[in-house]
Amino acid sequence: MFEGHDPYLVALSVVIASLGGYTGFGLAARIRGTPGVSRRVLLAGAASFLAIGIWTMHFVGMLAAPIPSDAVYLVLPTIVSFLICALVVGVSLFFLSIGEPSQRRVISSAVLLGVGIASMHYVGIHGLEGHFAIQHDTAMVVLSIFIAIAAAYGGLRAFLARQDGIRLIASSIAFGIAVSGMHYTAMYGMHFVPPSEAAHHHIGAGGLAASPQMLSIVVAVLCFVIAAGFLLSLVPDPRRQPAPAAPATPEPAAAPLLEAIASPFPRVMSAPLGGLGRPPRPAPVVRLPIEGADGTHFIDTADVRSVRADAHYTRVHDGTRERMCPWSISEAEAQLDPGLFVRVHRSHIVAIPHVTFVRKEGDGAVIELDGPSPHRVPVSRAKIAEVKARLGLAKRNHHV
Repeated sequence: MFEGHDPYLVALSVVIASLGGYTGFGLAARIRGTPGVSRRVLLAGAASFLAIGIWTMHFVGMLAAPIPSDAVYLVLPTIVSFLICALVVGVSLFFLSIGEPSQRRVISSAVLLGVGIASMHYVGIHGLEGHFAIQHDTAMVVLSIFIAIAAAYGGLRAFLARQDGIRLIASSIAFGIAVSGMHYTAMYGMHFVPPSEAAHHHIGAGGLAASPQMLSIVVAVLCFVIAAGFLLSLVPDPRRQPAPAAPATPEPAAAPLLEAIASPFPRVMSAPLGGLGRPPRPAPVVRLPIEGADGTHFIDTADVRSVRADAHYTRVHDGTRERMCPWSISEAEAQLDPGLFVRVHRSHIVAIPHVTFVRKEGDGAVIELDGPSPHRVPVSRAKIAEVKARLGLAKRNHHV
């Protein structure tokens, strides 16, 4: 069955799966950094592009196969196959986008997604109708399911790693090859036999059907959608745009004058005695709480690379991965040592000792933090001077 495939359509199917993977995982990587309704929109978009990429790859592969000339595609099984794919992709991404992505949760999601991809394939295959019956080799069915689960696991790992650039491209190509490998492995074990030799006739006989030409039009439209989504995914993340400049604060020399005007007792209000002055800053914490699937853990601040706002909570990066912290970004800023940590963006705090790279980008900048999995953080325009000073790249301006 594998012989006779159109090599150009086979290559196109791999490209389509890779583009769908790139667009879907690129959107999914932004889910955990986006609160509210936008987060749900990104989740729906990521699931849709991944599902469209996988499903379109499947039917491009079907068009590449030497299908009997009298074959038509039953509409209902074809639509059901897409719905299965979209459902399992959406559930898997949602399952990993909430809470702590433990290894057990990743494996469970990969099994669900892999079995869903395989189910989509075989439901779609049995949407074929004609003067033939379809038989499958059991060994190839099992192998194709195993490949689908492995492809799903690799794809979900790419999602959790929040990869970008070259690494995301490499992961997407690997995902496209793996998903296509599952399809063509299953096709290798599929055989068309005359109805008289089959144990039973096709279960979908008599349903609404579409010709291969009609399916080609649908597939072409979906290929255009995937290509458009891929191009749109290349647009920079709006969260990387610089934050508005903070309002200017009064000069140190002018502060006593403003205080004297605002208070009838300036000497009393400015004195730190009797509890009337500004309370001293609390001692910096040495550990941050981290929420896990089995309870609350703690991480040493020496291991923290960055803290990122996530709705009313934050995500703490330890150089390997992000984990959820119950503190808000403002609370984290107040608790961390200002000698080691600096807020470089309205949504980001970084540990200055772990900065390994800084580069101008647009009106702002971007810095990279070290670790087994280095990651980059945006710097707002208003914070560039302070970051450069902290890194020894520029001197602070002291007002006398």
